[in-house]
Amino acid sequence: MNRGIRVPTAIAVTSADLALPAPDRHTPPPVLLSAPDRVDLEGSLAETAALVERHGHVVAVVPSWLPAPTVRRLHTVRAILESDRIALLDIDLPPLATALLVRQLRQLTVCDFSPGVIASAARLLAHYIHAGALLGSVARLDRVPVGLGAHAKSWAPGALFAVMAHPAPRLAKLGAPGFTPPPGPAYATHLTFARGQLASDWVTAELAPAWQVQGVLENPLPADSPTWWATPKLVEFAAAIPDLTVLYQLVASVRREQCRWCGLELIGDRCGFCAAPLTPTTTPPGASAYASPTASAAGP
Repeated sequence: MNRGIRVPTAIAVTSADLALPAPDRHTPPPVLLSAPDRVDLEGSLAETAALVERHGHVVAVVPSWLPAPTVRRLHTVRAILESDRIALLDIDLPPLATALLVRQLRQLTVCDFSPGVIASAARLLAHYIHAGALLGSVARLDRVPVGLGAHAKSWAPGALFAVMAHPAPRLAKLGAPGFTPPPGPAYATHLTFARGQLASDWVTAELAPAWQVQGVLENPLPADSPTWWATPKLVEFAAAIPDLTVLYQLVASVRREQCRWCGLELIGDRCGFCAAPLTPTTTPPGASAYASPTASAAGP
């Protein structure tokens, strides 16, 4: 890996909550885009055009919880500018996990990857993020399937639920017969957590050892987390690969293709910039089922 080559791709976000601290001095900060209630369309056009001019390409993360006016503004700006150098990535992860994915994309911008590879790598990296929360109530939760029994138990005083949203939904009540922590990653990760209005050390005292994470970090709770999890009584958590060397190996190991629509490089089965899919005959083997990092590659 050549860390001396700086690809000028900008990773853009719509919320300061998605700008986690950089893991090292090489990782650039994300670019914070102005919200529609703060800047009019003309201002957004000027802002984005300046970013494209300065960085060459802009990869904007579009979380599933963004307000509709913000999403419309992003697509309107891209359409008016008629730029094939702006990627809008639809991300369906909880807020804290989304912030970790943004940081991983920021890490990749210092590597020798083209903008198209960086944009399409988001789907690959998301595959390796384990995201969930410890909740004091699941009565209003609609992001993860909740049975009638769990709904009823959520009204009991002091009830706590371990909920996984990604990579597979799972819900279990702490203390229930046969309870075990949710299955974790089979590769080296750091666990990041953020406290809401819930006083519990379960994430650090039980989940982190069970997942055998290599490090535990605490960050402030994203402002959108209580809405996403449908309760302010929570401790959100996400485990992700922190090592740039491993991230580089993951991305570099996937076969690269050229987008038949915009001409940019991509990995996987869809272009990150124009969203055009590969034709069925050219979809690379393994594009939709990525292998787990080896224990040696995921080590320190």
